[in-house]
Amino acid sequence: MRRLVLILCSLAATIATATARHPNILIIVSDDQGYADAGFQGSKVAVTPHLDALAKSGVRCTNGYVAYPVCSPSRAGLLTGRYQARFGHDNNPVYDPLDNHEGLPLTESILPQFLKRAGYHTGWIGKWHLGSAPAFVPWARGFDESFGFIGGGHRFANWVPDERQYSLPLIRDGKPIPDVPPHLTLALGNAAASFIRSHKDHPWMLYLPFNAPHTPHEPSPDRLEKFSSIPNPQRRKYLAQLSLLDDAIGLVTTALTDSGQRNNSLVFFFSDNGGHTPSGSDNTPLRAMKGTLYEGGVRVPFLVSWPAKLPAGKVYDHPVSTLDVFASSLAAADIPTPTERPPDGVNIIPHLAGEVSSPPHANLTWRMHGKQSLAIRDGNWKLIRNGTNPPELYDLASDVSESKDVAAQHPDIITRLSSTLDSWNKQLVDPVFPGSSVKNEDWGPGGANQRNRPKPKRSSPKPPDANPSSTPN
Repeated sequence: MRRLVLILCSLAATIATATARHPNILIIVSDDQGYADAGFQGSKVAVTPHLDALAKSGVRCTNGYVAYPVCSPSRAGLLTGRYQARFGHDNNPVYDPLDNHEGLPLTESILPQFLKRAGYHTGWIGKWHLGSAPAFVPWARGFDESFGFIGGGHRFANWVPDERQYSLPLIRDGKPIPDVPPHLTLALGNAAASFIRSHKDHPWMLYLPFNAPHTPHEPSPDRLEKFSSIPNPQRRKYLAQLSLLDDAIGLVTTALTDSGQRNNSLVFFFSDNGGHTPSGSDNTPLRAMKGTLYEGGVRVPFLVSWPAKLPAGKVYDHPVSTLDVFASSLAAADIPTPTERPPDGVNIIPHLAGEVSSPPHANLTWRMHGKQSLAIRDGNWKLIRNGTNPPELYDLASDVSESKDVAAQHPDIITRLSSTLDSWNKQLVDPVFPGSSVKNEDWGPGGANQRNRPKPKRSSPKPPDANPSSTPN
């Protein structure tokens, strides 16, 4: 009898542990996706059925923001939960494995390091762009498994592996692999699906930053043909690339469902910054694009899904930020918030669940170009200061396109928001590395991050269409 009691107690403890298991955490990031470019955002031409299904399963945040309108600083803010200007990560680092200076500072702990200590199995699949020296790479920053590329961008198909950034060999768990997949986007999706299926018996965290639909647009010919009715050739290639991205995300969400993990997986999806419109994206109705502090640079498609905790099909209108992923993930995993370098983001899950009615943030702030460009959103007011130009003020409630500068009519609001912005700015440090700043025409096969570096000796002819982009990463 005693043995039977012990067995029953052990079984009850096992069931309780399984029931109380912490959620899996999946962070999916697209690259340069336009605000309007998804079916759940109202697009009639962007084909994204898997993202649309993800939106229906959770919460669509109409005022979702990134911490910075360019790739690497945005990612630094995401993974630390802190404004990246607090530690000077204002620029894209160069790709140079010998450069021990340009990268996400080692003084900062990032999300997988906290989760790994709490028993999570952690993975990175996709684009890194947070430093390429040995101390900066994913497998040195808390990721148990890794697959992808370390630089700021990569070709999608038919590259000849060499030393140029956009044609580098892919990396698996710290080692280059010679394989060139038929299409990089689908290869990343398949790798993520395999990771999910392999770790269904314990909590995991997967950071899945795709490089689609960033240039160079290299969709498969059959996918490009499906968008033949789009007259603009750049837009056509962009939409085809975005469609392949959606397919890859479908591989991931299907793996969650088929392995019985969907209900208890906290999934975030957003773009790393606003769309780059010359490359084919559409930020309607927002003003401007990537690389600016207008809404088109910092407001992005933003989804949060956790069927066990969050309502399905909800629309949430208060501003949220990619900074919130860090604090929300720690809270979901019952990990105390760090006090030495506290996050600027907050746990938004109670807000999205309807348990808290107040907005998550009193305001959101941005800094670019050192301290030359600053912006703040406070309620529906948006103040932008660009260098020595007069401050601009917009009422986003009535003017989401930022077409009517009302600064002259509201000097009191200018004063109040400027004071808040100046107080925040005093907390920040100067940029710690210069990053890439070159003219578009200076971009070559290795990307702007290869400027002034010795050119590698080529062992094979230059592959066709190797120019990655005319836009910064």
